[in-house]
Amino acid sequence: MIAKLLLAVVITGVASGFFITFYELLITFLTYFIFMGDPLKTIPHLPVWYLYFVPTLAIFIVNSITSRNQHIREYSINEIAESVSRNTMTLTLRTLLLKIVTSALSLASGFPVGTEGPSAGMGAMIAYQVHRYLRLPTILTKMMISVGASSGIAAIFVSPITGMAFAIENIAHQFIKQYVGYLILASVIAFAVSIQFLDPIMFRHSVGRTLDNVYLIGNLLFIPFVTLFIYMYLYMKKRLLHMIDLEIFEKYAPYRNHIFALIGGGTVGTILLLEPQAAFSGKTLVMSLINQENPIPILLIFSIIILRIIGTTVSIYANAVGGIFLPLMSIGALIGYGFGELLGLFHLSVEPFYFAAIGAAVFMGVIMKLPLTAVVLAMETTFDYNIVVGTGVSVVVAAYLSHLYFDIRKRYVTRADKRKRRARRTAAPDPSEESRASDD
Repeated sequence: MIAKLLLAVVITGVASGFFITFYELLITFLTYFIFMGDPLKTIPHLPVWYLYFVPTLAIFIVNSITSRNQHIREYSINEIAESVSRNTMTLTLRTLLLKIVTSALSLASGFPVGTEGPSAGMGAMIAYQVHRYLRLPTILTKMMISVGASSGIAAIFVSPITGMAFAIENIAHQFIKQYVGYLILASVIAFAVSIQFLDPIMFRHSVGRTLDNVYLIGNLLFIPFVTLFIYMYLYMKKRLLHMIDLEIFEKYAPYRNHIFALIGGGTVGTILLLEPQAAFSGKTLVMSLINQENPIPILLIFSIIILRIIGTTVSIYANAVGGIFLPLMSIGALIGYGFGELLGLFHLSVEPFYFAAIGAAVFMGVIMKLPLTAVVLAMETTFDYNIVVGTGVSVVVAAYLSHLYFDIRKRYVTRADKRKRRARRTAAPDPSEESRASDD
């Protein structure tokens, strides 16, 4: 059995590495095809109507495909594992391919969603198919899905340890003592494949393995600063658009997806028109803007932050297929960079890239309730103890401050999700259902 399990893990790691590489390259190809070259260079020269037409048409196509196969939609890994365990979800090769297509189309047309959600989902689907093909015991289904999710994240971020931390914090914590070796194996193999073709996210300006106390005051000031933007994001997500979804469109429930597709297409089109760097997944933004040595204008930084917060929130409701890990990282990175620039105006000599790295990890870690992943991500992208310490303190305190006003969930519940959950409770009452729901 152990030999068969090792074989399953190796196959999952290799397959995930190649599938995720194909997925990332497909996104790049479609982006350049749709926008006739590098979008940051070509968008200013394209007709205004085209910038609105592309994302609107793309999201209608995505909604049309997902309406025929609900399993393509962006689910949390925990929800996938639970659904598969209850035999309420079947992960087929067709679903895997359609997920790649719909997610690539969402991202390539400009929707500011991330690649990590689909990547984790693809890894989970691959692992599930390997589990079935090798006829492993049913009790190992959830473990294999954890392995697949870990390898998917490791491949798309080209970061094996981040993939392990992500899987552990989501669904593998109960398996950690017994199965952590398999998570390590799959993540490292998937990473070894993807690094041959993809570039990792790296902050090149970190100081290194010595602690510098000059940043202590800056760290303390950064906590309320980043918390303010977390409040802004959560207000948009959990108050404004939630009210629109549940109240204003109550009379138009059958047309909800069409209405939000129009809103999503119009919003992304406007973002492309105003500032193309505020669209797409955010990986290029983090790697190109945060690592360049030339100063970034403060007005540009905060305009992109606002546009990305709006775009990411609307994309969730418009059913764009993608995660929010990378978009949140890009927002946090810009918040941190902007904070560093503001301190410079007050003659406090700090490195903006330092706070960009902390902001990227903290903003994602608080919103997604992944503090361990945030710290590991900070370590793996910078190899800087100053940033790891700053991230560890900031992510815990900012999470506490955010929880004073908001009930943060790992996966946001829209109107459609709420109806499904209510139907499940009616069909099979379970007193613990509500507690599980709050952890999605």
